[in-house]
Amino acid sequence: MADTHRPEPKAQLSVFDAVVIMVGLVVGIGIFRTPSIVASGVSSEWMFVLVWVLGGLITLIGALCYAELAAANPHSGGEYHFLFRAYGRSVATMFGWARCTIIQTGSIALVAFLLGDYMSKLVPIGPHGPALYAALAVIVLTVVNVIGTSEGKTLQIVVTCIQVGAMLAIILFGFLGSPPTVQMAPPTVPPQTAALGMAMIFVLLTYGGWNDASYLTGELHDAPRNIAKVLTVGTALLVGLYLLANLALLSVLGLDGLRASDAVAADMMRVAAGPSGELLVTLAIVVAAISTLNATIFTGARLFYVMGRDMPALCWVGVWNGRGSTPANAQIVQGAMALALIALGSVTPDGFKAMVDYTAPVFWMFLLMVAGSLFVLRWRYPHRALPFKVPLYPFTPILFCLTCLYMLYASIMHTGAAALVGLGVLIAGAPILIFKGVPADVAPGRLVPIKSPILKNPHPPGDPP
Repeated sequence: MADTHRPEPKAQLSVFDAVVIMVGLVVGIGIFRTPSIVASGVSSEWMFVLVWVLGGLITLIGALCYAELAAANPHSGGEYHFLFRAYGRSVATMFGWARCTIIQTGSIALVAFLLGDYMSKLVPIGPHGPALYAALAVIVLTVVNVIGTSEGKTLQIVVTCIQVGAMLAIILFGFLGSPPTVQMAPPTVPPQTAALGMAMIFVLLTYGGWNDASYLTGELHDAPRNIAKVLTVGTALLVGLYLLANLALLSVLGLDGLRASDAVAADMMRVAAGPSGELLVTLAIVVAAISTLNATIFTGARLFYVMGRDMPALCWVGVWNGRGSTPANAQIVQGAMALALIALGSVTPDGFKAMVDYTAPVFWMFLLMVAGSLFVLRWRYPHRALPFKVPLYPFTPILFCLTCLYMLYASIMHTGAAALVGLGVLIAGAPILIFKGVPADVAPGRLVPIKSPILKNPHPPGDPP
């Protein structure tokens, strides 16, 4: 018999809240580093701009695919729920294991390392400073989110607004500044050997994180109607910000200047606004890292919670704290696992790169499966009402699948030993399938009933056994 008094996720997020969280997830510090790598992989300025436009278009296609999946299957489990309905419990369980031990906690650790690197430049505290700052950031932000969803959401709104404001200031300085009078260093990669494919990898990496918006549908007001708005508006804002930022960088540094720079935003602001501009960029990067880290912690714990609800052996993780309206136990477990990865990364030469390698292949493998689930679900439930349909079906999801397939190939070919560790952790999770049983009164898709006049049959007969 289900416990009808058990606290459940409530619809407490507006479209604005969800868009802010999505923007905070994506607009991290990648935009302050990857433009130089992208510039080294293209042969001209117009090609540099084009790859960012193409990256934004691919991101929009992915967001539209997720909008159909999330509108028809609103749930705090997000991608886990899509995979369950499309492929069954075993695939969903392995994804949940991968998300909790590799993808999400690895993402938290890598952003925390980047935050630690920049904090160590502002306030040095010794050789282990980056790892200590990273651990402290995870602890503080986890505590904020354990206290309550409202507190985590409020913090996210504040830091995202500061972050976007700082980016707009950098963009403004860039357009008002003038090209440098000094001769920049020659390009590190000749245009004849430009690697456009590698440039696209880093562009899509910079746009990454938008898919985590699917985990908000269990708490989004009228999710079947509003999740498409969140994903499309959020993506449009992201593409606009990134295009303006790269045009500003290009106008001041030029393509050769971008290729020669390891800190493009700092170099641009030094040219456009002097030493004070460089300090502004450093502070903007710190705020961006805090924003991304908090948003990742906020969304990630939702899957830990759903996994706990679905697996009796982990039922204590699947407890929703009614007082703070937050998955408090899930937040604590997620934080502890992220701290373990930070400890592991601290003994490597580059903790950030180690975490990127650790997460990338597994992430793209499962994102490809989620993309394919759109076809599977349309085939399995042909008569189901769809609140939102991806435009130009089936061409848009096919393109999304091909993109994920290419990124999976690239992430395997261009990552280091940490990628093998990530794949090893995934394989080591196979025994968890023994505990994949779902309580009789709880199954994915039934945790958070969504009432909507346009979702005629949110949980039709024929769910995966």
